[in-house]
Amino acid sequence: MPDTSTGSDTTGSTGNTARPSRRAVLTATAGLTAALTVPTAARAAAPGEDRRLRALISRMTLEEKVGQLFVMRVYGHSATAPDQADIDANLKEIGVRTAAELIAKYRVGGIIYFTWAHNTRDPHQIADLSAGIQQACLDQPRGLPVLIATDQEHGAVCRVGKPATLFPGAMAIGAGRSRSDAHTLGRISGAELRAMGINQDYSPDADVNVNPLNPIIGVRSFGADPDAVAALVAAEVRGYQESRVAATAKHFPGHGDTAVDSHTGFPVITHSRDLWEKLDAVPFRSAIDAGIDSVMTAHIQFPALDDSGDPATLSRPILSGILRGELGYDGVVITDSLGMEGVRTKYGDDRVPVLALKAGVDQLLNPPYLDVAWNAVLKAVHDGELTESRLDESILRILRLKARLGLLDDPYPDRTRIERTVGTKAHLAAADRIAERTTTLLVNEDRTLPFAPRTEPRLLVVGADPASPSGTTGPPTAVLAAALTELGFTATALSTGTSPSAATIAQAVAAAQDADAVIVATYNVTAGSAQQTLVDHLLATGSPLVALAVRNPYDVAQLPAVKACLASYGWTDVEVRAAARVIAGRVAPRGRLPVPVQRADDPTQVLYPIGHGLTY
Repeated sequence: MPDTSTGSDTTGSTGNTARPSRRAVLTATAGLTAALTVPTAARAAAPGEDRRLRALISRMTLEEKVGQLFVMRVYGHSATAPDQADIDANLKEIGVRTAAELIAKYRVGGIIYFTWAHNTRDPHQIADLSAGIQQACLDQPRGLPVLIATDQEHGAVCRVGKPATLFPGAMAIGAGRSRSDAHTLGRISGAELRAMGINQDYSPDADVNVNPLNPIIGVRSFGADPDAVAALVAAEVRGYQESRVAATAKHFPGHGDTAVDSHTGFPVITHSRDLWEKLDAVPFRSAIDAGIDSVMTAHIQFPALDDSGDPATLSRPILSGILRGELGYDGVVITDSLGMEGVRTKYGDDRVPVLALKAGVDQLLNPPYLDVAWNAVLKAVHDGELTESRLDESILRILRLKARLGLLDDPYPDRTRIERTVGTKAHLAAADRIAERTTTLLVNEDRTLPFAPRTEPRLLVVGADPASPSGTTGPPTAVLAAALTELGFTATALSTGTSPSAATIAQAVAAAQDADAVIVATYNVTAGSAQQTLVDHLLATGSPLVALAVRNPYDVAQLPAVKACLASYGWTDVEVRAAARVIAGRVAPRGRLPVPVQRADDPTQVLYPIGHGLTY
């Protein structure tokens, strides 16, 4: 791929200069990394490992120790020369101009990349940013490399887009039911992230989604069967480990049965302790057995596990008592974003990080005001509320992870790996093959599908066009129409949105008069919604109609008159193009529901059980 980097940072990278020279970070860790690069569950402790790491900790100042606990956002495509708008955003939110200044002032132990923070323009730029950040770290006295993280779940949540390989999301993988596919996703995604200098991924989602109304997890979960979720979580974890990227199981102790978004509210899980053991805990146990590198906490209240009213992120009974004590996990525990309402409801931003550390957390993710959080932890040590030895425990876990990933010997991305790793033909083909195994045919009365160019040459594609996940072409109606056109049809796209007006519905009905068949993309249809009205009016035209649920498969329950319905579980290009190949009969549908679908008129009754799926 062409070099499109516009970054300029301390490494001198401008898109065609050499990467920083390799260097050992500290002689105290020489030779350590090679002994630590096999998966956690399989490795024996290297002789002298902790002694060497404790030597590093003993040389840190208290301020440096506090910094190691934080993982922070920063705006800009470059570590030292971001755009002016990003400088302004950094000054406003963090009080620094650049990533390099953030590191110098706060000595943070981790950085998180976001698309909206302009960190992820293209692979070469991302690698240059990563190199610049690591260089800025090592330029500090007693400098240590950082963990560079992102949310690359695939499907609905992705931060690094094209030309990187994008896979179907977790629920789609759950529909494919293949541990091999989950492992391949982790291995390829990990290899591409590592090539760009990203060494920690906040994936996989280990939540068991048993609530169709869950507004924040949903298709981010592998499904509703805890054993199936557990198997896929473990497989994906092992894939990431093979590529030397730290995987993260989230959101402990389980976020799958909420009807409130923890970004904006404070969810309460009403499961009994016994139900938690049989449902929510199962995938996390599996992740721990697979040697999971880090576990992310949930900003949820779980009275059966802790009746204090505190969120799990701040709960010592949940994190130290259950996760570390009962489940035996001694790896890194990271909070979900500390800017989310679920963790800020009960306590102020100065108390949250202190209470999280007292509960057993190691990494404090993305506080809304870093100066408030950082100084609060420092003050808690000075006041005796937190001991310095407590900080040392967390820092040791963080350093163990950095050593295991090889960062203490060489933290820099190898820029020459980008061309032969990121978005290669082989990787893209693997994603397409996996996607074909996930598309699920839920209804196919009167053999409505597949369509063929000979019998239904003119297709109209209408429906919802939610904002496409990062780095995908979108919108999904246009992607679907283009894919069908490539397969021999004449397909026209008409975006009608998630809440089509009467005029928009009339326009779609008029367009359907000139089509041999209609495909409508639905997105979280509810009873009496405008999307439901659109489908009813299109059915009245008499044209063959196919509904494609591009997010939750539960849409099918709201569309009882539709004679053909598919679920893609996502609206990224790879999922939508796979659905097009199924519609055209180029591949047979093979996906099976990973969640049950209840009846719309009686939610106590199951309309389609787990495992339901038709084929041709």
